Amino acid sequence: MIIIPARLASTRFPQKVLADIGGLPMVVRTAKAVAHLDRVVVAADDELIISTCREYGIEAMLTSTTHKSGTDRINECANILKLPDDELIINVQADEPFIEPEVVESLLSKLKSLQKNNEPFIMGSCYNAINAESAQDPNLVKVVLDHDDNAIYFSRACIPYNRGGEATYFGHIGIYGFSKKSLKEFCNLSDAPIEDIEKLEQLRAIYHGKKITMVKVASTGFGIDTPEDLKRAIEIFL
Repeated sequence: MIIIPARLASTRFPQKVLADIGGLPMVVRTAKAVAHLDRVVVAADDELIISTCREYGIEAMLTSTTHKSGTDRINECANILKLPDDELIINVQADEPFIEPEVVESLLSKLKSLQKNNEPFIMGSCYNAINAESAQDPNLVKVVLDHDDNAIYFSRACIPYNRGGEATYFGHIGIYGFSKKSLKEFCNLSDAPIEDIEKLEQLRAIYHGKKITMVKVASTGFGIDTPEDLKRAIEIFL
């Protein structure tokens, strides 16, 4: 199951999910990129997104306007759909129109292995290697890993800080996976101070001692965080 949270009133870039990219609204292009993998539902906060998605044959449903995060939004959607606790849910961000299907498949495969091993909390995401220059960009979230590829910390800052020697930097790719049970558990956790400071909801899990399993992928896709990103995306389709 793939659920795409979509919020119309983005604080940094209002209505960006409906921005035209090569003749398709951003959220529609994102949905179509992964529609062949599984059932896709857009969980939106506004009827304009709903009607736009349905115009292009994308399933969509209305969710609350008060959710703090996209994860809370997909949790509501999963509850409305009455998905079973063992359903694996992939959260693809609406502003990721260049998401590669292979990235989604890699994450899903990892989640299945966690489920097979009866892990008590199933949450995963993806990362790729980035260069030192990209690591300086606060719009590109960085992640530091432990020996088993679990996330230690995510930050908009350049981590690890290179005091000397050769540093390796990993960029977080904005895709998450949960079991339905773990998604509910995540959303019932109290907010974390570091989550609000960095404006990164995944830090809530780390703050409460939950594991986020990370999958290394080869990805050239990028999220649309700024008008400059949108311009870059549009130029790809020219």
